[in-house]
Amino acid sequence: MLRNLFLTTLTSLVMLGTGFAGASPRDDNEKEVKIKTSAICEMCKARIERNLAFEKGVKESTLDVKTKVVTIKYNPAKTDVAKLKANISKTGYDAEEVMADAAGYAKLPSCCKKNGGMNHQ
Repeated sequence: MLRNLFLTTLTSLVMLGTGFAGASPRDDNEKEVKIKTSAICEMCKARIERNLAFEKGVKESTLDVKTKVVTIKYNPAKTDVAKLKANISKTGYDAEEVMADAAGYAKLPSCCKKNGGMNHQ
């Protein structure tokens, strides 16, 4: 009886330790970046978040329309900040120093195109 209790306790501790060991690498593989965009409205928000969801390695993205900042959680082994900015640019929006792709910008509804600020050609 005592031997069974000892083995059960030991097995539980080993499994618990394995669970913690398994959690650490996942946490280390996730980074977060904040990128200033030229988004204007909720349609812009939906478009940017949807397109980032298709980017390999992106776990989550949330755009704050008021600040125009998109917060992206991603796996750095699968993507990087340059690729994330390129994704936003191809969607038709500025991503900090990366100007919006002309073809992507041309596809935006007129309400999502900004007047002034950063220029689009």
